[in-house]
Amino acid sequence: MRHRFFTIAFTFILSLSLWAVPRSDAVVTGQSITITGIDSHDGMVYQDGDTFYWVGTRYACGFVWTNPATPWCGFGVWTAPEPSGPWTFVRNLFDPSGTSAPAYFQESWQTICRGDGCYNSRMLRRGDGVWVLWFNAPRDLLVHGGNAYWVMGCNGPAGPCGQSAGAPYGSTIKPPLWVCNAGGDFSILDDAGTWYLYCGHGSHTISVEKLQPWGTGGTGLGSSNLAGLSWVEGVGAFRSASKYIITYGGNCPYCSATDTSYAVANNPMGPFSAPPGAYGRRIISGNSCGGQPRTVVTLNGQPYEQVDHWYDGYSQPNASTSLFPLVESGPLMATPNGSPWTGFAGFDCG
Repeated sequence: MRHRFFTIAFTFILSLSLWAVPRSDAVVTGQSITITGIDSHDGMVYQDGDTFYWVGTRYACGFVWTNPATPWCGFGVWTAPEPSGPWTFVRNLFDPSGTSAPAYFQESWQTICRGDGCYNSRMLRRGDGVWVLWFNAPRDLLVHGGNAYWVMGCNGPAGPCGQSAGAPYGSTIKPPLWVCNAGGDFSILDDAGTWYLYCGHGSHTISVEKLQPWGTGGTGLGSSNLAGLSWVEGVGAFRSASKYIITYGGNCPYCSATDTSYAVANNPMGPFSAPPGAYGRRIISGNSCGGQPRTVVTLNGQPYEQVDHWYDGYSQPNASTSLFPLVESGPLMATPNGSPWTGFAGFDCG
């Protein structure tokens, strides 16, 4: 997600604590939902039965991007009866002061995640019922030259995750990847039980790699430079009734008011095409209601663009989050007879 070179490794043992969690407030505008007061960012909202979960990066313990003297706060998880809340804190998915998989340099999560951060927590449920956590750690690419992704087995939709969670499913894996072998923003599409990793690269392009059936590594099958896009990030993916759709925004760390745009394909691995002609044709929202797109989540069958509303600064404990429904309003590409068309309804900013 964030790219910056550091060559000094810091180790820091941070006692796991439950930092004060403020009250959450939700504003529902039409079908859009904006939630404030929760220190959860660049993660995702997901569902298990009638319960909704929200996992995301925490900042309130003092984390500041690019400042390796500040601690990494970990990934928190919250639950709610509805996407609008009220949201209740459960735990960190794993102890941010703990160690990584022994086969990978025996580094602590503080060494891995301080300064450059760890981001983009993604929780998915496999067909066998096991919950799996993916996230990225840019330092792994910058310092070790390996892909920046980690995968953990979890003991439930709210964790705990990782090898320290123990039986029955706790595990920590450095996933083998070939097409998505860098470390940018990413999302995972669950297409009827087959998973596809849509990932960003240092060139700020988007690639896709089909994952193994157990969801903990790649297959080497995929495509790069989707839709010929450049200088984009925050990819999301979903399947509509007729197409596979990726969403994305302009590359800009912690920026507010970047676009949410789209491209489409008939196959999850492409080729993807963005609407031709004027750039505005591919834009769903020109400023994402003052936010930046992070991923696409599907709740009760409805896909939503999840947007973080960043504000100035490299520490974001008070940034709010919105869920904007992705609603097709016409043809997704230009009509053959040249008649007016709009692929998606715009976001209702309230």
